[in-house]
Amino acid sequence: MRIISWIKSLFLKKNITNISMKKYLIVGLGNIGTEYDDTRHNIGFKILDELASINEVTFKNEKLGAVASFRFKGRTFILLKPSTYMNLSGKAVMYWMTKEKVPLENILVICDDLNISFGTIRLKPKGSAGGHNGLKHINEILNTQQYARFRFGISDTFKKGRQVNYVLGKWSDKENEILPERLEKAVQLVKSFGTAGVAHTMSEFNGK
Repeated sequence: MRIISWIKSLFLKKNITNISMKKYLIVGLGNIGTEYDDTRHNIGFKILDELASINEVTFKNEKLGAVASFRFKGRTFILLKPSTYMNLSGKAVMYWMTKEKVPLENILVICDDLNISFGTIRLKPKGSAGGHNGLKHINEILNTQQYARFRFGISDTFKKGRQVNYVLGKWSDKENEILPERLEKAVQLVKSFGTAGVAHTMSEFNGK
């Protein structure tokens, strides 16, 4: 009987591990509140909204964020829009990572980037915050930089001293014309991250 119980225990642990490895936490960074809707800094929210729409799921307000999930090719994608405001994003990431038992290598954080041209997408398996306050707080709370991040370029076409206004500003008419195609590419990148892995996805999408 002890042997049978031991075998069952091993099987259960293996099952839980397999389920966890097929879960992906996709975090879109942004600020809550209608005044931040459609701003450059909220591109993480916008990409997750596109993912949810395409996969016909809706967000529910949960602890520390709005959450939705869908399955694709045997994987579960958990979408998280933190409600902590950008500078405290790490609290929500840590909570949902722990709650859903998502391994660090299955976390993808989406954010804006001033240092790359508008619409350019760049995936990295790890790295510094690069001046982004949301990533900085996540690094502090998780005590590591070893998680994937997807940077969406918003460019730096602002006048001296106008960075905050630019980042928190609305998309221009020209940017809004291009955004739909860029959002479609972003959705493809996220799904590839979960199904094909970081290395293949970087090769397929970075700079495109």
